Amino acid sequence: MEFEGAVIKEQGIKFAIVIVKRHIVQNSSKADQTIQEFQPVFPGIPVVLMAQDSRGVPTYYGRQDIAKFMADVPIENVPWSKYSY
Repeated sequence: MEFEGAVIKEQGIKFAIVIVKRHIVQNSSKADQTIQEFQPVFPGIPVVLMAQDSRGVPTYYGRQDIAKFMADVPIENVPWSKYSY
């Protein structure tokens, strides 16, 4: 499986962001399950999910401090990469 994501280190915290479909972040149990599924790809660091609406506005799901921080980061500043799992 290939997916897009990023690993970021900011303010001493290293975390991963994974791009998912919008319906995943809108369902907390599905989102929590998805975070657990990606955890082996990013061992030892928090995983946050990101989905965009039809206008490209991102929504983040995961650890609240990271999700809140990312809400203020322009999406074009995120160092996206392709990953295989």
